[in-house]
Amino acid sequence: MFALSEEELRGRLLGCGDGPASFNCMMTRRGGHVVSVDPIYRFSADEIRNRIDETYEEVMEQTRKNKNEFVWGRILSVEELGKVRMAAMNDFLSDYAAGLREGRYVDASLPTLPFEDGEFDIALCSHFLFLYSEHLSEDFHVRSIEELCRVASEARIFPLLELGAKKSRHLETVVDRLERCGFVVNVVKVPYEFQKGGNEMLRVIAT
Repeated sequence: MFALSEEELRGRLLGCGDGPASFNCMMTRRGGHVVSVDPIYRFSADEIRNRIDETYEEVMEQTRKNKNEFVWGRILSVEELGKVRMAAMNDFLSDYAAGLREGRYVDASLPTLPFEDGEFDIALCSHFLFLYSEHLSEDFHVRSIEELCRVASEARIFPLLELGAKKSRHLETVVDRLERCGFVVNVVKVPYEFQKGGNEMLRVIAT
């Protein structure tokens, strides 16, 4: 979803809003350098596991109701999606204690991050910015992307849709404001699509 090359995967990566995902775990096993940020990391592994168990059926039911909004290709059904997500969450939980000790999981959230200027090569944000445009303001998006570009050489945000599989109401104005502030902003098509029409990321570079 971020069209990361092998060379880019060897860089210093920051993931914002990562939640109980397996990217950090998988990349660490490969010798990568990833730091994940999410307020969920203030909780213990047992608390996170309990929350996952409590919400699993509700999340799956919502996916069934909205299954026409998704492309069922690599993943063929809602049931298979559930298995894939639970496997990723289990990988995360198996790595969580070690990741906390090593500083790879950090309790923090946008639009303010506890890192130095330019500490990372690429900052990634998936399924948070733009997706929740109904709840997060245009100003929040601009301040968050500026912060991502403060701590990293570039930011990549995916997808550019909000809930309901429609283009984010903030996208055009956010791009315009960032460009007027001197950022280089591009919408880039990526080789990944699960939400229908969700095959683009925003790439933002500070000049």
